[in-house]
Amino acid sequence: MSEDAPHRVVCHLDRLLTDRGMTLAELAARVGVTVVNLSVLKNDRARAVRFSTLTAICDVLQCQPGDLFSVQPR
Repeated sequence: MSEDAPHRVVCHLDRLLTDRGMTLAELAARVGVTVVNLSVLKNDRARAVRFSTLTAICDVLQCQPGDLFSVQPR
């Protein structure tokens, strides 16, 4: 897979936020990142995520990384 090829990782942030009755802005404030950065992640446009950010998101949403992401089959 080239660097320009789309990835198959899907983010389930919308579902997790809905399940917890939380807005993206609230999550951004609690995690300490911008709404824009979380929006990029939520809309499957992110190319990478820092482990510190992933850990903070999981702490706030009380979830595991596997709840937040899945990989689409080929």
